[in-house]
Amino acid sequence: MFDLRSRIVCISFCLAFAAANAQTERSGESKRLWDLFDREWQHQLREFPEMASSMGDKRYNDRWSDISLEAVERRHRHDRKVLEELSSFDPAKLDAQDQLNLKLFVKQLQHSVDGHRFRRYLVPLNQRGGIQTSDQLAQRLWFTSEKDYLDWIARLEAFPVRMDQTIALMREGIRVGMVHPKIVMQRLPDQVAAQIVEDPQKSLFYEPFLRMSDEVPDSRAQELAARARKAVSEKVVPAFRKLDRFFRDEYLPACFEQPGVWQAPQGKPLYAYLAKGFTTTDLTPEQIHEIGKREVERIRAEMDKVIAKVEFKGSFQEFLHFLRTDPQFYFQDPKELIAAYREISKRIDPELVRLFGKLPRIPYGVRPIPANIAPDTTTAYYQRPSADGRRAGTYFVNLYQPETRPKYEMEALSLHEAMPGHHLQIALAMELGELPNFRRFGGFTAFVEGWALYGESLGEDLGLYKDPYSKFGQLTYEMWRAVRLVVDTGMHYMAWTRQQAIDFFRANAAKSEQDIVNEIDRYIAWPGQALAYKIGELKIQELRRLAESTLGDRFDVREFHDQLLSYGAIPLDILESAIKEWLSSKTGRQSLGMAGPESASAKTEKN
Repeated sequence: MFDLRSRIVCISFCLAFAAANAQTERSGESKRLWDLFDREWQHQLREFPEMASSMGDKRYNDRWSDISLEAVERRHRHDRKVLEELSSFDPAKLDAQDQLNLKLFVKQLQHSVDGHRFRRYLVPLNQRGGIQTSDQLAQRLWFTSEKDYLDWIARLEAFPVRMDQTIALMREGIRVGMVHPKIVMQRLPDQVAAQIVEDPQKSLFYEPFLRMSDEVPDSRAQELAARARKAVSEKVVPAFRKLDRFFRDEYLPACFEQPGVWQAPQGKPLYAYLAKGFTTTDLTPEQIHEIGKREVERIRAEMDKVIAKVEFKGSFQEFLHFLRTDPQFYFQDPKELIAAYREISKRIDPELVRLFGKLPRIPYGVRPIPANIAPDTTTAYYQRPSADGRRAGTYFVNLYQPETRPKYEMEALSLHEAMPGHHLQIALAMELGELPNFRRFGGFTAFVEGWALYGESLGEDLGLYKDPYSKFGQLTYEMWRAVRLVVDTGMHYMAWTRQQAIDFFRANAAKSEQDIVNEIDRYIAWPGQALAYKIGELKIQELRRLAESTLGDRFDVREFHDQLLSYGAIPLDILESAIKEWLSSKTGRQSLGMAGPESASAKTEKN
């Protein structure tokens, strides 16, 4: 039997073979379009070397992205020029698949060009990531050869330039008023301090040299390690000292006293732009806020049914207090916590064939979130596999303060982040070799996160949620995403205070205080992103109901899921059109009506 590394290497060849064989002969307008796709994909890899490295492309492993103000403007001019070139294509000369490819590429690029005026690039870091977490790139790399180590050393030696560019962006942000609120930026000093070490061997950037590849001779390994220590001591650590001074003396005092992007230049139009991009709809912030309130009310009614089932005597708030404080719902040992996450994943995986005809070939693992960011980040997150198939997908779980991580949430969380959520959808998209790279490895947040939230609703079909408290955990997670619609629009568009958002969250969901505060601070730092989940899930639930009602006894959930995932992560309006076209081809019916997402929350009683 292959071990995990052997399996990944084997799969990497399979993925490459599948992608190569999927490329058919093209001519005329189609060839010109695909040439542009290929050219722009290579352009993206050159411009953003960290992205290339993360995908397994080692050509630019010795450099960081140029994030200078000049480079930002240069990329914007490039994007505008490409948009002009795209307008020269005649869709009538393309087949249906390439018409969709063209439409999606234009949509992505136009959104990027439209957003340039808001200058969000002037906030290059927050409490969840930025230059202070650049060391994590090493965890996504494959260190085997001497060159791999030399490339990382080159990045260490170039780090001061990267830092100077970051500070320049932030200083310009201060000048024009594009900054983060102080409440979230107060989390940064401890993260920066963790990078200022006296012993370079204790630096997070030095970790690749603690366990060097057997392919590097010992004598050479010692030389490389010495160079790395020198680079950490003379380049990386001084750069972080500079950031620490700038941050404390200049940046933090200039940050907003209140939360909300409404305070930034063109604040409300900026938020409307972000909401449109993250949801791929034309819903206004006010409409999204109302959808959220309706969903909160509906899910609350479902929660009350579970409370009645467990025969709890007390108010809703007393039940939430019980869940947050009773020791039976928490582990005390982080080792027990991660073992439980892994056990849940092992239970889920064999059951997936009930709901899916096609499953990804690339595996995934469950690992702890790095300790240096665990106190300031969320309960879990997912990291996609590398494009070459040599690094598996990873479901990262937060082991910080295990006594605050409820057991009853773990099944829903695993369904979301791993299978059948992010790993299944993202890994399958990467295997769609007949699609251009920007679709295989990119995507729209509303679909990606909407699918993962929809995946949580499949738990009962996969043998989960047998414990009523676990079912309440699933409802808590769904409520969490509904609450997001209310508090994100509340803080960023309606000038809610942070405490108002925390209070609304606490009143409606059984999340722990630690999670609630971290979540609210995440929304403060990342306006609009949290809207994607519920809006996307509502659309997918609508499409399933449409397929069930249209096909009747012919409805096959495995076929529906496979079809839904066959497009990659696309905008919700285009997804709706594609599913309607598929249903029409199966039934011969040409008109399939369906309400939009603004009314979806009234139609989800069965889900």
